[in-house]
Amino acid sequence: MNKISRIFMAVVAMLAVVATQAQTSTRWGVTAGANYNQVHFKQSDIMPVDRAFGPTVGLTGEMNIQGIGFGLDASLLYSMRGSKLHYGDYKVWSSLGLGDETVRMHTIDVPINLKFRWHKMNGFENTLMPFVAAGPTFSFLVGKNLPDANRYKTVSVVLHFGAGIELFRHLQLQGGYNFSVGETLRTRLLDDNIAKNRYWSLTATYFFKE
Repeated sequence: MNKISRIFMAVVAMLAVVATQAQTSTRWGVTAGANYNQVHFKQSDIMPVDRAFGPTVGLTGEMNIQGIGFGLDASLLYSMRGSKLHYGDYKVWSSLGLGDETVRMHTIDVPINLKFRWHKMNGFENTLMPFVAAGPTFSFLVGKNLPDANRYKTVSVVLHFGAGIELFRHLQLQGGYNFSVGETLRTRLLDDNIAKNRYWSLTATYFFKE
């Protein structure tokens, strides 16, 4: 696991210990959103790459330590990420019958985030409350296309940095930037060329209770 991920997990573990000795609140909700991904190759001139949209949907649980604004959330999400790869621009790829292809990776994601909410705003936080969140996402590949062109990592780690607002103590809207800390796929030809996912995300989570 990447060092940054270990640091996040250590902070999460420490906060969990604090939470066992403090008053906490927990809640569950449903999450839906989209990502705008780029399969980013280590060698930038291997082929042109265009970003592509993909959906995200699942369940989210959140635990908040009352009085200090810090909390944790964890989710179980289905996500599809991909990019349009212009294989046909280079003979090494077009000779295999590849043209402009959209790579699609179907994953089960388990993000764990440390979150801070600005919760003391003279009552305004009951209407609108800003927050920031960061943490690792453990991503498990369950489906893919173009297996003859690429080798795919079964498990990868993604780091997430996001910010958003909570409306009326129920609806959270969050935008973030996410990037893989290890390779996501590797081309079968020219196999020194690895790629990582880099994507913007936008999600909405509706929590059923505070």
